[in-house]
This record gives sequence, C-alpha cells and structure tokens, in this order.
Amino acid sequence: MCLHHSCGADPAIGRATTGSERRLNSIRNQIAQRVREATRRIGAEGDPLVRPAQDEKFGDYQSNCAMGLAKRLGKKPRDVATAIVDALEIEDMCEKPDIAGPGFINFKLKPEYLAGCLESIPAPSEAGGDRLGISPAANPQVIVLDISSPNLAKEMHVGHLRSTVIGDCLARVLEFEGHTVHRENHVGDWGTQFGMLVAHLRRVDPDVVRHPEELVISDLESFYVDAKSRFDTDDEFKTESRETVVALQQGDETTRRIWRAFCDESLRHCHAIYDRLDVKLVDRGESFYADRMEDVIRRLESMTTAGDKGLVRISDGALCVFMEGFKTREGDPLPMIVRKSDGGYNYATSDLATILHRVEELGASRILYVVGIGQKQHFDMLFAAVRALGWAKDDASLLHIGFGNMLAASGKPFKTREGGTVKLKDLLDEAVQRAREVVSPPDDDQPGERDRQFDKAQVAQIAETVGLAAMKYFDLSHSLSSDYKFDLGTMLSLEGNTAPYMLYAYARIRSIGRKAGVEFDDLPRSEEILLEHPAEIALAKRLLQFAEVLDDLSRELRPNVMTDYLYSLAKAFSRFYDKKLGVRVIDASPEDVRLSRLHLCELTARTLKLGLSLLGIKTLEEM
Repeated sequence: MCLHHSCGADPAIGRATTGSERRLNSIRNQIAQRVREATRRIGAEGDPLVRPAQDEKFGDYQSNCAMGLAKRLGKKPRDVATAIVDALEIEDMCEKPDIAGPGFINFKLKPEYLAGCLESIPAPSEAGGDRLGISPAANPQVIVLDISSPNLAKEMHVGHLRSTVIGDCLARVLEFEGHTVHRENHVGDWGTQFGMLVAHLRRVDPDVVRHPEELVISDLESFYVDAKSRFDTDDEFKTESRETVVALQQGDETTRRIWRAFCDESLRHCHAIYDRLDVKLVDRGESFYADRMEDVIRRLESMTTAGDKGLVRISDGALCVFMEGFKTREGDPLPMIVRKSDGGYNYATSDLATILHRVEELGASRILYVVGIGQKQHFDMLFAAVRALGWAKDDASLLHIGFGNMLAASGKPFKTREGGTVKLKDLLDEAVQRAREVVSPPDDDQPGERDRQFDKAQVAQIAETVGLAAMKYFDLSHSLSSDYKFDLGTMLSLEGNTAPYMLYAYARIRSIGRKAGVEFDDLPRSEEILLEHPAEIALAKRLLQFAEVLDDLSRELRPNVMTDYLYSLAKAFSRFYDKKLGVRVIDASPEDVRLSRLHLCELTARTLKLGLSLLGIKTLEEM
C-alpha cells in the first residue's frame, strides 16, 4: 500500500539505486516478498507471516510461516524453516537468517542496507521530499468519513471532541495515501426542536426576517435553554412552535429564512472551533436528505410484502426492514423502523438516505462512521439492512469506528459543577491557559529562562499550539474502544508520551541544526550515511519503520499506532544524541561523520513533523 523510496539497495555495494527502482515496499513488505518467493521455490504457498521481532536480541523481523506450512507439507517445522532459509535470496538486506525454537526465522538488517535506504529518501526540495519518498496507494478509492456531526440546536460539547479529532486524523492519513476523502459533517438541523428555536428567534429578534445575515447569537446554549423554558411554561408558545415545525417542513419561505439564519449562526460557532483545531469539513445537514428520505420510503414501499414474511413489511403500522440475526430480548425478530406508525421519520430513515447519497452520488467504495461505541447496534442493523436491500455493492466497505468516552478525573461523565454539559470551547480555552502556565512563568513582566527569547504574542501562539496539540495527542494516543480520563496535568507533561514532549523533541532537533551552523534542508546529499554506533543503527531502523507504521494505520484505522511510533522514535533519537549512551553530533569529527549524524537529525525532524501533521498537530521551530 505505502511504497517507499528508501529501500532499493544495490546488493553489490549496499547503496541505494535511483529512479523507479527505488520505489519498493516497506522493509517488512520486502522481507515478506522474499520469504514468499522462497516458499514457492520449495513448492509451497502461504502467508509469509513477517512481523517485527518482539525481542531485538533475536533480530529485527521474524517469520512464523514454517509452522503452518509444515502441517500441509507433512514435515517438521524446523526442517521447513531450514529449506526456506536455504532458498532465500536476501543477502543484500540481511545477515544470514537464523532459525530459533521449533522453526522461527529471524532476520537482522545490515547497517549498510539501512544506510542506503536512508540516503535514498529525497531531500525536502526534491519530488516526494515532503512525503519522505512514500508513494501514494496504487489503487486509490473514494472514501466517505462521517465525523463530528453536532446538533445545531446547541453549542459543541466535549462529546464532539473525539469524533472530530479521530476523524480528522484518519482523513489526513487516507488523503496522504492518495484516496479521495469526503469529510462529511452530518449535522442535526432538521427536527421538532427547530420549530421551537425558530419561533423563539422570531420573538427575541424580529429583524431576523428582514436581515438574516446580521443574526448574532453570542451564547447558543443560553438561547436553547431560554427557548426550552418558554416552550415548557407557555402553552401559546408551544402551539406556535408546533405550527412552526409544520411550516418549516412544508417549505414556508419566511420560516425557512429564519431557520437558515439560525443554522448559519450555529455553524459559525462550530467552525470557529474547527478552524481552531485545523479541521476541514463539508457540512451536510439532515435537511439535505429530506427529499432523499422520501425516495427511501418509495423504494421500500415497492419492496413491501404482505403478512409476517419478507424483508420489508408493515408491522404495527410502521414500515420496517427485518434482517436475519437481530432479535429482541424475548427472541422475537427485531425490526429497523424506517417510517413510524404516525408517518414520521427517524434516524434510520435519514441514515439510509445518507448511504444512498454516498454510494450512488459520491461514488464511495468505503464509508466510515466515526461515532461513539454506544451506537454499535444501530450501525450493525443499518449495515445489515443496506446489504440485505442490495443498496451497496458487495465490495463496498461499511465500517463503524466506535470510540469510548472522555471521563472526568473521577472516572465519572464529564460535567460542569452544575451538572451541565461542558462546552468544547471552554475545554480548549482551559487547555491553552494551562499550557501558557507551562511554557511561561507566572509573571510575564519578569521573563524566565524558558521564554526569554519570546515576546507575549509568541508565548500566546506557543501556548495555543501546545494546548491544542496536548488535547489531540492525548485523545489519539488511547485505544479507540476504551474510555479515558481527562487529565490536563498528564496531557501537558514534558515527559512521557505526550504532545509537549513530542513538540519539544522536534524543536530540540531544529535547534541542533542552528547550533551546528547548518541548514538541514541544504545538507549535501552526496555524503554517505555512516552507521557504526549501536545508537545510530537503532535510530536508522526506527526511521525506516515509518512506512510500515503508515501501512498499519491505514489498514487498522487506529491513531495510537502512530503516537506509539513517534514516541519510540523520539526516545531513539534521545539515546542517539546522549553523550554517554549515544554519539557526539555538533562537534563530531571527522567532517563526514559529523555530516552523517546531522543528516540523521534532519531525517528524524522531518519524520516527526510528518507524523505529527498526520495526527493534525502543528510543530514549533522553537519552544
């Protein structure tokens, strides 16, 4: 999937070739291909089962294929492993593989091969340099990502952070892979509550009818609370709200004008947060699918069967889809209700219309929903219905990427002191303020050692970058399916697997270049990379794992694969630069050794920056 410039070594000299010959797979994929070819030479076929070695003392990669092949061939696993090793042509990449235990094949990469791979990574100014030589996917797809999806009746709250941040990361990775990605923000802008909100807006701001473009609501949450209070206590207003819903759904021009003004103002609040988080989305409200929901009903009615049999039928007055495998607690068939007995539509109606639009109009071959794990059954039923109805091709992928909840430090749901929902804007503000305390002393009029070179505007910009990065990274570094506790202290720590640590690691490497008096981008590419010290070799191996990490991330759609890798890369660099455990860099001699080590610094900085950018995190040149 991800092809890498850096792995086309010439077996005669251990150095990388040029041109199209360099566009080969990641190292893991290359070893897998060599093992696959070797198994064919011994008359067998099977998955090479190449994985990174769990213990580095046994090598860098390991293949467990001999065990499975042995059963089919009727031989001992170790004998099969020996035959595979004898048939392997891999001396340009590795030392002679050794066999451990019952038949594990271990591979140890040659330093000269690693050096050749690193040397072939294009410079920043060269074609492919911004991608570290990683080529796009050979077979790009059209992918729809359903992310964020706030309800426009209220302001975005903490519950929207995970979907927004996770979805943005996955979109960035898939776009980097070369796929066409539609970032769909399926906002709630159509329903009974909007009759109440439009009626309230009409009362508190009558000018909205004549000047909708001038509407400003400073606090959407308070606006909603006031409207709901009036609805609950004023019968006349309640009647007006219900009449407004009817007028809205029937297309009354004046009502629609007020409704659009409210939705536009609500989206302005949302996009202030999206802009701050550097997230790009296409808003497509539920209202967009109003006519398409009518089409869903027409299609289903044409498939309706009488009685209690058939995929689509009327049950207790409701139009339903019955799929195999879904039962109630009592064991009765569990239907997906698409049109209620009173003629009303629901989420299933809207979601079916949405999938039809995405498959038939956007041409999507993959549709990914980044939605809380609590909605699993809904999506299981939705996907089963779409398959049963034949509304998606067999090779189309429908996937719910469920995630856990963000919890308070107590482990309970994240709430305000008053028990209300925490606004996402307030949470971002708090993270940035706490970051400011970390990156600057309490009294800005008496600058300390940490920010002596920065003015107040620069400190503010650094705090904004660090604070938002801390929240994103902390979220993405957790397993998707698990809940996690919101802890700003841990998020903003300069130690451990955190954004501040990663940003500092990048800024530190950039400062090394300045101290060495070189421009990393202008380092001579004619110089060889010399890998002799164990810390140099370890760093080189970690750098060259980036392509396979991208493979894993794009396949498994787990952002913590990238955060774990970046943290391991930063630690490998720290050991490399440590004067006791690693090597000298700025004052290293002779000059070819110094330039080689500075080149390793430059490649590490570029890899950290690219990896963080795929997480949606901006870097800082100084910190």
